[in-house]
Amino acid sequence: MTTTTATNHSLGPEFTQQVIDSMGPKTPERLREIMTSFIKHIHAFADEVQLTSDEWMVGVNMMNWAGQMSNEKRNEGQLMCDVIGLESLVDDITFTAATKSTNGLTASAILGPFYREDHPVRENGSTISFNTPKDAQVAFMHGRVTNGKTGEPLANAEIDVWQASTNGLYEQQDPDQQDLNLRGKYITDADGRYSLYLLRPTPYPLPEDGPAAEMLRKMDRHFYRPAHIHLLVRSKGHRQLVTQIFDKDCKYLKNDTVFAVKEELAVEFKPREGDEKADWDLEYNIALAPSA
Repeated sequence: MTTTTATNHSLGPEFTQQVIDSMGPKTPERLREIMTSFIKHIHAFADEVQLTSDEWMVGVNMMNWAGQMSNEKRNEGQLMCDVIGLESLVDDITFTAATKSTNGLTASAILGPFYREDHPVRENGSTISFNTPKDAQVAFMHGRVTNGKTGEPLANAEIDVWQASTNGLYEQQDPDQQDLNLRGKYITDADGRYSLYLLRPTPYPLPEDGPAAEMLRKMDRHFYRPAHIHLLVRSKGHRQLVTQIFDKDCKYLKNDTVFAVKEELAVEFKPREGDEKADWDLEYNIALAPSA
């Protein structure tokens, strides 16, 4: 289909189609579909706002800056996508398309830029906090993982858990935290149950030294994420779930700078009695979608 949108430049509407038509016959069909739409939209965007060469170069330099800052401990490019809501949108598209119906299933949320793939397996009932700060409030988190369709408990499900400390830093950002602090992988028992001690999360600002932060400053936006805990849940025969749960009492719940909060992911921490290790109790049950 030929692009005929009116333009405000001398190259004319045929230019966009020329770029699209440059893809060769060996281009995979899904890639052709994506790139055709991307080229159309990015050309139309540049034409609509009359993007100048200087402005375009600012964007290129910001992307380069994000790449230069990114490593195995920090994904600045992903963070830039987060602050414009792109990862949250893609996550929701993916989850909804994969599950067809989200009824009864635990909602997904973005992975975020600070995930690590090497979380150690820890025993149920153990802690992930090894540099517990004095201002921390410890919570006992527990629940069951079930099949979202049948309600059956899922034994041997894997639950990766990670969170920031009260200073707003994940362990790879903070030289005062030991390696893999506030991270762990828990395996459900025969009844699908898991349990662990962790910190009641606190809100924190995004890193202020990179291009994502510069974007937020230019758009006159705040840097804060609401108090949350990250979860990545896997079980054989079920779709992987990436999500976050949010303290319902956090003041940033309705104003998350990366737009990741969903109402059904807000949780309530309740006072915990008779446990000298924790002041708060959090029951969180997880329902997974069976694989197609």
